[in-house]
Amino acid sequence: MSGADYFLGVDGGGTGCRARIEDAKGNVLGQGLSGPATTRLGIDAAWASIVKAFGAAIEEAGFGPSETSRIRAGIGLAGIGRKGALEALQAIAHPFASIDFVSDGVGACLGAHSGRDGAIVIAGTGSIGLGFVEGRDLRVGGYGFPISDEGSGADLGLKAVQMALRAHDGRHERTALLAEVMQRFEGDPMEAVAWMDGASATDYAALAPMVMRHADQGDPAGRRIVQGAAEQIDTLVRVLFEKGAPRVTLLGGLASPLEPWLSPDVRRRLKPADGDAVSGAIILAKRSLCVRQV
Repeated sequence: MSGADYFLGVDGGGTGCRARIEDAKGNVLGQGLSGPATTRLGIDAAWASIVKAFGAAIEEAGFGPSETSRIRAGIGLAGIGRKGALEALQAIAHPFASIDFVSDGVGACLGAHSGRDGAIVIAGTGSIGLGFVEGRDLRVGGYGFPISDEGSGADLGLKAVQMALRAHDGRHERTALLAEVMQRFEGDPMEAVAWMDGASATDYAALAPMVMRHADQGDPAGRRIVQGAAEQIDTLVRVLFEKGAPRVTLLGGLASPLEPWLSPDVRRRLKPADGDAVSGAIILAKRSLCVRQV
């Protein structure tokens, strides 16, 4: 691997985009941040966010056109599985020696296990289990809210609203959590209906910290919701092991809050991440160079 090569890793997610440039020895030369980068915003908007992030990293590294042209780029991007997204991205002109795209989940998995076989379960706004084993791709769940993404922040929020409405009707015990949920809607179920009409998975997931807080304080409804979510995450982890994953890592914004609620056997088998999704994107970029040198 030539010392003249540089490696750019980009993690483009639904909440933000991070970029990092390293040399062949792994020294960090520059970093950059920008807003959401997901194909759900449209290819142009996603690419604009990626450009802003890597532009800041290039500027911090002090690179001119000659150094930039020696960069091998790996980009993990949310929503890349949408029809036509990858082809549209590959058609965009760029200043690098090479560029490769994967989903943000694949990038996170590469980083979590240093490019080795393994799997991850992401518990954030959504949820999914994915990994690689002996050339096979693994996938469990993650088909999108509300039909899937069990155990996610959006799922927690949905369950809380459902139970709050039942409590309002007298169909369920009214607890502190459910009372606080209804306060969000001024105690009026029709306000909840109006909110639902325009609510996204992110909007539902915004209720998840409230659910976790009440659950940790012993609220019966909160505990029931979180225990149900933990059981779903347990299942994702176990199925990945059943499919041959030698190691599984739990990632995402809900990973730390949910981990104490997981079954003991699952918690014992989880492995901490080696690196982040940006590290995974850099591994992708380095693999691309190795392939091109063969």
